[in-house]
Amino acid sequence: MNIHAGLLAAHLGGRWLGVLIEGDSGSGKSDLALRALDHGFRLVADDRVDLWVCDGTLYGRAPTALAGLIEVRGVGICREPALPFCRIALAVRCAQHERMPEPAFNNYVGLSIPALSLPALECSAPAKMLRALQHLGAWTEGAYQDAHVAGAAPRPGGDSR
Repeated sequence: MNIHAGLLAAHLGGRWLGVLIEGDSGSGKSDLALRALDHGFRLVADDRVDLWVCDGTLYGRAPTALAGLIEVRGVGICREPALPFCRIALAVRCAQHERMPEPAFNNYVGLSIPALSLPALECSAPAKMLRALQHLGAWTEGAYQDAHVAGAAPRPGGDSR
């Protein structure tokens, strides 16, 4: 399956974990990708991503013609060191988000992965993507929400109820 998205990866826990970046034209996908590359992410695919499933895990890569290339608006098509493929662990939609969103998931090729909405042009968006990848285990089990509701986790802003 081929989708219109970008794919970046971060090296966490000894493996590369990918983030699909989706959004409407002009939503900031390319800008977010460039800033994430400057924050240690690696390019896998820009603009188009080939998806497949192997042993119950979702993977992605660039179509052959686009491998190692990224479009930089105002500059042109640029070469960028890229990974040949990676496991996909998170989907990011370039859009406004809620302050404390409920866990969300997107389905690709019959598999469900955690999903997050981010305003792509916020300075903190690459850092938020990395934090989301680092905390996926808590998200998939609802651990943060369960602890927050039970009063065990401090509330945003510092008070502990």
